[in-house]
Amino acid sequence: GSDAPVMNFCANNYLGLSSHPRVVGAAKDALDTHGFGLSSVRFICGTQDIHKQLEADIAKFHETEDCILYPSCFDANAGLFEVLLSKADTVISDSLNHASIIDGVRLCKAKRLRYEHMDLVDLERCLKESVGNTIVATDGVFSMDGDVAPLKEILEMCEAYGATLFIDECHASGFFGETGRGTMEHCGVQDRVGECGVIINSTLGKALGGATGGYTAGPKEVVGLLRQRSRPYLFSNSLAPSVAGASIEVFKMLTESSSLVDKVQENTRRFRERMTAAGFDLRGDPTHPICPIMLGDARLAQDFSSDMLAKNIYVIGFSYPVVPLGKARIRVQISASHSLAQVDEAIDAFIEVGKARGVIA
Repeated sequence: GSDAPVMNFCANNYLGLSSHPRVVGAAKDALDTHGFGLSSVRFICGTQDIHKQLEADIAKFHETEDCILYPSCFDANAGLFEVLLSKADTVISDSLNHASIIDGVRLCKAKRLRYEHMDLVDLERCLKESVGNTIVATDGVFSMDGDVAPLKEILEMCEAYGATLFIDECHASGFFGETGRGTMEHCGVQDRVGECGVIINSTLGKALGGATGGYTAGPKEVVGLLRQRSRPYLFSNSLAPSVAGASIEVFKMLTESSSLVDKVQENTRRFRERMTAAGFDLRGDPTHPICPIMLGDARLAQDFSSDMLAKNIYVIGFSYPVVPLGKARIRVQISASHSLAQVDEAIDAFIEVGKARGVIA
């Protein structure tokens, strides 16, 4: 082991808020005013003023009618489809959706259809085969590849076939799009969220503070049904006051300024441009801070990450079965907390290790 400081380039801390003084301070204040926990589910005595305020703040941020909090986004995804769909209905899912969406879909009795990853032609095939009420479910940003769902086109298809669009925004909320409102904003259709009844699930455990908690934001009728019937909501303890208080401060900060969004985008541009110029194969959307560096071989990915750690840069190699066989990679995640000098230091280390390992010339 070593006591030398290490720079983390593999966390979901996109905005650098997990240790921000304002966020930590708000968490401490909530501990003083509301205690450590509420020892209850929401519908008994687990709903406090801070929970209602946080739900209102999230709904306002996403420009939806209402919001409901969960212990995690995994719970939000698990509790959605069973409530909204019966065996007479249909759910259509992208083939590379997150495991929590897949598990949520499995819990419902609706007809299940799957379309090839971001393939609009195959999505239309599924829509033509759908029956009853239909939900099209997709990640906004896919976590392993950093690619972005074509939401403008998907939303148009949903409108044409009378389907509802559901988006998991865990790797977009707070930092993606011009003001951080996520993939809908990035795709130029943020103004359609309310009128189209889009359902948005996301997490407080990544960019939005990094602790725990999730939510569903959407039409009032949807949120009302979830409050009455969603099992992970009904039978899980209320979100801890410290998390609720800190999260309120996070949304206040995002509303006040987009400076952190601008910073993570600036850092992302720097990393992607220099790494690509050096000869590395980077995947994903060129504006997204998930930056997969493709290496192919699983052993190479592990050895490469070990070499980077020796240079005090913490990154992780991903290989099968987390990613497809032969598509091992190191997934770098850029944060607003990184300075440009730190981004450059990480790039320099990548170039040095890449040349030593024969990955680049």
